[in-house]
Parts: sequence; structure tokens; C-alpha cells
Amino acid sequence: MPETAKLSSKFQISIPKAVREAQGWKAGQTFAFIPKGTGVLVVPVPRRDDLKGLAKGANPADYRDHADRF
Repeated sequence: MPETAKLSSKFQISIPKAVREAQGWKAGQTFAFIPKGTGVLVVPVPRRDDLKGLAKGANPADYRDHADRF
């Protein structure tokens, strides 16, 4: 059975410890809530430092520009 939590009267949810530990989430981390059908995806927002070097080696020559749209 998946981990569960209740929504408090202040509209807060505590993420179960097993889930936090499995995902490596820490206190103070920022999350995005993405509506998906009748549910919501909860995903951590990456820090700028985590994105550094992500596109290293990418070829900008084939980048699609807005000028080629209809």
C-alpha cells in the first residue's frame, strides 16, 4: 500500500518520512505542483547550481527559432 497523508485544516500535508528519504528531499526545499487529471504531481524545483552544465556540448545550430512558426 502506498504511503498516505491527511490534509490539515490549514491545508498542509506532511510528506511521509519513507517518501522523503527515498527521494532525498530536505526541509526548506521548493516544490512545484502540476495539475494532472484528477491529481497533482509534486516535483522538486531544481536549484540553479543543479542545472549548471546541463546543456554542455549541445549544438545550437539546429535550434528552432520563433521565425519559422506559422
